[in-house]
Amino acid sequence: MYRTFVRSYFFDRDPEAAHDLVIGRLGWASRRRWALGLAGCFLRGPRLPVKLFGLTFPNPIGLAAGMDKSGTAVPAWAALGLGFSELGGVTQHGQPGNPQPRIFRVIEDEAIINRMGFNNPGAAALAGRLRDWRESGVWPAHPVGVNLGKSKVTPLADAPTDYRYSFELLKNLADFFVVNVSSPNTPNLRQLQDKSALAEILAALQEANDADRPILVKVAPDLSLGALDEILELIEPHNLAGLVATNTTIERPSETGLYAEAGGLSGRPLAKHSTDVIRHLYRQSGGRVPIIGVGGVFNVADAWEKITAGASLLQIYSGMVYEGPQITRVILKGLAKRLAREGFTEMREAVGTEQ
Repeated sequence: MYRTFVRSYFFDRDPEAAHDLVIGRLGWASRRRWALGLAGCFLRGPRLPVKLFGLTFPNPIGLAAGMDKSGTAVPAWAALGLGFSELGGVTQHGQPGNPQPRIFRVIEDEAIINRMGFNNPGAAALAGRLRDWRESGVWPAHPVGVNLGKSKVTPLADAPTDYRYSFELLKNLADFFVVNVSSPNTPNLRQLQDKSALAEILAALQEANDADRPILVKVAPDLSLGALDEILELIEPHNLAGLVATNTTIERPSETGLYAEAGGLSGRPLAKHSTDVIRHLYRQSGGRVPIIGVGGVFNVADAWEKITAGASLLQIYSGMVYEGPQITRVILKGLAKRLAREGFTEMREAVGTEQ
């Protein structure tokens, strides 16, 4: 029904306008308990709990960063059946992002290209909104994370201070944090994936981490295997809880049409590449580093592939755009059946089994 009737309504609009419309309506629903309850009745799937980072996730399917940058619809994501949500990316300073247009749908390939540039209201504004949600009594019953980015105006040398500022404002308002040094849409940001630069950021965050929040790093799919291995070397010295693999890619399956647009590519064309990164990280770490897999998850086969490659949790973004809000329920029902067929009783038993 979504693909036949609803999707065309949104796809007839500019992609960013459609996105803002959806988030606005979900924000409206988030303030009405009856709407949240009604959504839950239709969209929640079976419970497949995962315990990780000292947190309990009702199921392994979460919302990827970028969908709800401003915390507009925090309660809605649990009502849509998701097992966790990651808000942001947020930066110390509010910023408008890159000039429009900056989102493009490659519909025939079920892909999205974006060059948003960390458009967000800033860490202080997000902190205020999260406090309001917590006081409203409709805070979601699943873990909520925040994706931390660097302000465009902040020099690379001052990046640790920029990340720390946002973290200190938000550390008591969310359950986990993801350090984003892998977006291709902020100039030179990916240079912070260099081992020494990233170590400085992580040291600054952990120095401020008196609440002992789990801190993860989101990696780019375009890193060399050697660079990924160097990031793994930071896990123990900086008490990293895990990795998110992966961000969008700057690689293209073609240089024609919309693929000529600059920005990060997500959706189906990213699926294999992100899974390869997951598999490498799991293998190199001996399975000791928890991984959140993201990139091209559209159905249960995609989800199972990433889980058996080494992902303990998954995130969706483009899949929800193309498949609709029922995607979580469909995938969870399929995963429950697959677990039973394989003789597993818990999700963690399937992680990394196809190495």
